[in-house]
Amino acid sequence: MRTRVPAALAALALAGTVLAGCGSASAPSAPTGVDGLVIPTPDPGPADFVAAVDNPWFPLEPGSRWEYADLGTGQPALTLTVETGPDVAGIATTTLVRTGADGGVVRDLYAQDRAGNVWWFGRVGEWQAGENGAEAGLAMPATPRVGDGFRTASAPGLAEVATVRAMGEKVTVPLASYDTTVRLEVEDAAGGRTEVYARGTGLVRTGEAGLVAYEPGQQ
Repeated sequence: MRTRVPAALAALALAGTVLAGCGSASAPSAPTGVDGLVIPTPDPGPADFVAAVDNPWFPLEPGSRWEYADLGTGQPALTLTVETGPDVAGIATTTLVRTGADGGVVRDLYAQDRAGNVWWFGRVGEWQAGENGAEAGLAMPATPRVGDGFRTASAPGLAEVATVRAMGEKVTVPLASYDTTVRLEVEDAAGGRTEVYARGTGLVRTGEAGLVAYEPGQQ
């Protein structure tokens, strides 16, 4: 995967190197948030990725199950399950299966890089990174940072951008209350939605649906 370093950061790194040589300053900090990432990524390399998706904000252990209900009516709204996915361009992916209240099923493919960032590699039957100009986008940074925005993917007919709007907000859903959270605002051609992720659990709220049951997979 290609990475880039913003000019300001590069200048800071250079200055830090010079000062360190004089013994008057410590080494510059490592990039954080989305710094240094090329999003979407045009050339992901298998050596840059790991087999499992264990980002604490977006854990995808095979066998995991999340159930959501409409917060207004209490009616079932969505179920998520996790399966082992196919290889995409030599990279092992994990499949997140989304089953709607109407029975419709969507299968999304994700992979995690060595730094802990989770990338969206495709949607079965619609698009796949590396085919017809499609490129993997960022689903969840390893270290979310308020204000960061990023493309979730690049594919024909798909224009979706996520922005980190808040960290650490207390969010209450039918299953529990969470205060170690990250809130994303996601915009696409159909409009916008709010997604809230809790550390160690994953998605706890999406739009007007909240988590009512969670079963982690067996490691």
